[in-house]
Amino acid sequence: MPFIDDGESRPVGSYPNSGIDVLIVGTGLAGLTAAIECVRKGHNVRVLERNDDINTAGDMYFMGLSATKFFKHWPEMAKEFDEISLHNCWIETFKHDGDQMITPLKVSDRLRDAGLDPDTPPGTFQMRPLVYKMYVRQVEKLGVKIQFGKRVVEYWEDESRGKAGVVTDKGERYEADVVIAADGVGSKSQKLVGGQVRAMKSGRAMWRAAFPIHHVDKNPEVKEFFKMIKGESGEEPIVRTWLGPGTYAMTLTRPDTMIWVMNHDVTGSEKESWNHTIDAQEVLDNMDKGVGPKPWAPMFKELIKLTPPNTIVNFELFWRNPQPKWASPGARVINIGDAAHSFLPASGNGATQAIEDAISLASCLQIGGKENIPQSVRAHVRMRFIRNACAQKLGFSNAELLQDTDWTKVKLDPRVAQPKLPSWVWGHDPEKYAYEVYDRVVESMRRGVPFDEDDSIPPNYPAGYKYEPWSIEDIMEDMKNGKSIELGSGNWD
Repeated sequence: MPFIDDGESRPVGSYPNSGIDVLIVGTGLAGLTAAIECVRKGHNVRVLERNDDINTAGDMYFMGLSATKFFKHWPEMAKEFDEISLHNCWIETFKHDGDQMITPLKVSDRLRDAGLDPDTPPGTFQMRPLVYKMYVRQVEKLGVKIQFGKRVVEYWEDESRGKAGVVTDKGERYEADVVIAADGVGSKSQKLVGGQVRAMKSGRAMWRAAFPIHHVDKNPEVKEFFKMIKGESGEEPIVRTWLGPGTYAMTLTRPDTMIWVMNHDVTGSEKESWNHTIDAQEVLDNMDKGVGPKPWAPMFKELIKLTPPNTIVNFELFWRNPQPKWASPGARVINIGDAAHSFLPASGNGATQAIEDAISLASCLQIGGKENIPQSVRAHVRMRFIRNACAQKLGFSNAELLQDTDWTKVKLDPRVAQPKLPSWVWGHDPEKYAYEVYDRVVESMRRGVPFDEDDSIPPNYPAGYKYEPWSIEDIMEDMKNGKSIELGSGNWD
């Protein structure tokens, strides 16, 4: 079915059954999006999850506009997403020691100052639990079969039969026409896919906490400082950013919830888990390390003291060098989300690109049909790799900005303290793009033309960019030596 960009919704039932059996491993945003989009595109879907249920814990993250355009096909999700989004939100910026550098402004005004359309923001801050619960409700309504407690330890494919599958730690075997590995940075699919380096410890972690707002009532000064802003619609939510040497933090005040997150050097207690909590005292004992002569703001420390027990998560951060090989040799197993590419929190792109992956893959499989699954998988990777490599590198550039802010320039131009949110990121529509370029990408593959050298294919990355391999080790060495990150050729703005 050709894609017509007429703005119309194409809900479940709009596409004929493809006959493609899809097995998805993992129930993060990539896996859940793949599940509902594969159903909508007419594929048969089963899901395996290693835990006993879907983890809906967490705090906040940035969800880009490009990851939400597909909601037009899911009216109930679109309505709920609009209800849980932070409308009329404000933002305020401090040095880590508490000096206010940018007074509270509506996010719409900050966008306008940056030359963006406030009516079409590049994305919104979202509450992870609310977004995940929205997804879970949709998956349940569709009747997607999720089997819990299935820890996958091996991926395999049989090219002669056109099948792929997995093996669990209990020896159970599952097979399908295509397997989507959406099980994170430690996915066992890497052994089969090959060419991928293992995710590396970054040496950094995030303290994260979200708790009921009434806990700040215990300290009137903290309650007053972190209060919401009185705006046109009453009390309105506010994000406060805190930027310091080698660190940054954010707080979000909502009517019912207080959230704070802080980037820091590893302390030894971090894990990649939303269920692993630490005591507030551990944060207080370590937060001033490495920030120079000026310690963190006393008011922020008081907020940490009010955080209830078993709430603070010390979430370890991993990263992986860009690798163009996301699929198995026979292209029956495909990595998406963190299993293919991990992002720094500063990128504001991890969730966005994971969702884009799922939308793109479901579309490519529908376009190519059951007889061309390997071709569709390879076309999807070709569409996605350079875009993700650019987005990953942009994340390092934004981290450098947040952790090494030139405050002399910020007073003159607040945009200096804003992470880059270029239109090539948020203006993308992964579904529309797949339908527009699929045939050209397949022909380009047949002719052996590199993706960034085929002028017939419009780029979904910075216009004019030519991909050059880069490594995180090189970037970290440059940052260590005081050298700014070179994004490369093309128009990154």
